[in-house]
Amino acid sequence: MKLKDFAKHLDLSPTTVSRALSGYPEVRESTRKRVADEALRLGYRPNINAVRLVTGRVGAIGILMGRGREVHFAEFLSGMGERLGGEDIDIVVTPIAEHDAREEIQLYSRLVESRRVDAIIVNGPRPDDERISLLHRLGMPFLVHGRSETAVPYAWLDIDNEGAIKRATSHLLDLGHRRIAMINGRPGVTFSVHRDKGYRDALVERGLPFDPKLVAHGNFTDEVGFRFARSFLEQSPRPTAFVAGSMMTALGVYRAARSLDLVVGKDISVIAHDDVFPYLNADNMAPSLSTTRSSMRAAGTRSAELVLQLLSGKPPAEIHELWPVELILRESTGLAP
Repeated sequence: MKLKDFAKHLDLSPTTVSRALSGYPEVRESTRKRVADEALRLGYRPNINAVRLVTGRVGAIGILMGRGREVHFAEFLSGMGERLGGEDIDIVVTPIAEHDAREEIQLYSRLVESRRVDAIIVNGPRPDDERISLLHRLGMPFLVHGRSETAVPYAWLDIDNEGAIKRATSHLLDLGHRRIAMINGRPGVTFSVHRDKGYRDALVERGLPFDPKLVAHGNFTDEVGFRFARSFLEQSPRPTAFVAGSMMTALGVYRAARSLDLVVGKDISVIAHDDVFPYLNADNMAPSLSTTRSSMRAAGTRSAELVLQLLSGKPPAEIHELWPVELILRESTGLAP
């Protein structure tokens, strides 16, 4: 059945039917429901090219992937795919070099000008992110996965990074640890800044000084975790506990401890962030890993949902979500030796 025939069956215009099926806010809810119910009853699926011609949309969401973050990015994309699977919306992924702000701006500008996407998801925002100002200026709908301090209104979804790391550090302090190392994410991005603050605030509340020699920044990989953890453990006195930025980083910490004949959970304690990976289970690590729980897949699913809301007309200033983070205690944390 063609759109024209389906619209005639409903005694509506093709434009109204197309907009009703696409979720446009100007279509009354009663009309939208009648169109959706009849489409389901008749098994009608609109021709995607015809819908795009009527609505002016291309049916795609754009996202840039920084090299070095593929593991977490894959989980985020999986979540997006779960939500967009039945929406006839594609995901356009553009790889980008790390730490190249000029290239990022050029790619975002090109993506908007090419009209290949209806909206963009911005990952890894910085405190004053030029990409947010650019997309706002160009009039492109966009959602930020994270937060920035830029003055323009924008939609965002974030987790409480500051609270998560403060809680993890405070727990280690409760166990008697006083030299706590932190392997954070890349420097300069907002989530790393927030985690740094949570770590420092936990120390300040206990009257402990901040030691910059116990903090490192880098990509969330096993190799980065191993290299930084090994250098920390070779200090004298060495740290007795670690806050790892991700489970991948924690794998490196575990490996560094084993290389020095140290026992995790006894000689050193470890808490990591991000414990929801289908191929890396915190419960199955030896010893099981204490974590602050946050799912990249769930964030991807919700981000896709929020982008759909933006495309349906919801104002960006009404889309602000800050997710709490749960602390899960397992065998990798214990009393300070």
